[in-house]
Amino acid sequence: MSVNAQLRVAVDIGSQLHQVAIGQSGGGVLEEFTIAHTPQGFRDFFHRIERHQYRLGVPVAVAMEGYNGWARPLDSQVLLRGYRLFNVNNVKLSRYKEIFPGAAKTDLIDTRKMLELFQLQEHLPVAKKVLQEVAPIPLENIKLKRLTRRRRQLVDEKVGIINRLQSDLQAVCPGLLALTKATDNLWFLRFLTCRDDLMQLARLRPKSLLAIPGIGKKYKDIILTWQPDAQFADEVEWAGAMIIEDAHRILELLDKIKTLDTAIDTLSAVSRLARRMGSLPGFGSTTMAELAGEIGTLERFSGESSLALYLGMANLDNSSGVYKGSKQSKQVNRRAKRAMMIAVARHMACVTESRAYYDKKRNEGKKHNQAIRALGRNLVRVMWSMIRQDRDYLCRD
Repeated sequence: MSVNAQLRVAVDIGSQLHQVAIGQSGGGVLEEFTIAHTPQGFRDFFHRIERHQYRLGVPVAVAMEGYNGWARPLDSQVLLRGYRLFNVNNVKLSRYKEIFPGAAKTDLIDTRKMLELFQLQEHLPVAKKVLQEVAPIPLENIKLKRLTRRRRQLVDEKVGIINRLQSDLQAVCPGLLALTKATDNLWFLRFLTCRDDLMQLARLRPKSLLAIPGIGKKYKDIILTWQPDAQFADEVEWAGAMIIEDAHRILELLDKIKTLDTAIDTLSAVSRLARRMGSLPGFGSTTMAELAGEIGTLERFSGESSLALYLGMANLDNSSGVYKGSKQSKQVNRRAKRAMMIAVARHMACVTESRAYYDKKRNEGKKHNQAIRALGRNLVRVMWSMIRQDRDYLCRD
């Protein structure tokens, strides 16, 4: 048996059913079958693999798509079994199939193409790029990824409801909206939700106002000044309940986000990636946690240039003849890019040298986002060295 012998498994992922092909490193197909995305289907999947592994006595390598998350939780179970896991890059797989076209497009053909890629990955660069081995990721970073994505969803929902609340208040009672500069102020939201009828807010007495958490003498006086001239549109009879409901939902979201922040801070304290990036000026608790969660581990990347592409801080060369240009990569992690753009902008405000570099790029004719990405490209080099050398960022005196 060759020292490089493997039992190779290809999985074409679907929403309900997954097509599987099992082959040998020599190129032969041992078995082809379909499993359901159910616990029984997963048991059947591993039972068939173990049967061939026991007979051949070789390690197992599994290639599967990760598109839209349908591979979960099968992908994590593969890693728990100690198998090598390869993610199939769908964009590069499409390019590979353009170069080496097949007669048709079916799930069965796709799994055979994956087994073929296993054969060619050591000899053909385009094949090697399609199959990308999944490196083990520290558990704390896996949790950070899930929690920060959840937090982003809640924040986006909060922003949408705040915009709707402002619009409704402007239509129903513009004077009420004018009481605050920020609609998500806790005292204002608690004021909106202290009664079931919006018009009752114009009749609250000073003692009742002071009983609302967050309202002291300053805000009490502001509300008392508004009350004699308070006016409500006729639609308040039915729209008022919607306004109060939205205010309750924003309060609920703020509480959930605060709970998530506590959990994220706890995980960030034990995440090596988060701690190192948190030492960079301007990289706050949320952005460093988002980046640690989305990056997972540096072992996923061949070098700092690969990480820069993933974070959206670098473009691909797109030159032809005398034309020199670049284009954006399709392999950018949009969540990580957004966190990186925010962190770099804040970093620039904290570090004089970084601000000078940004101004230099602007003077060269770069737009704001282009200059931010150029600065971010340099920071990726710094991050890479910090994490590799396991040391914090040191500011110049």
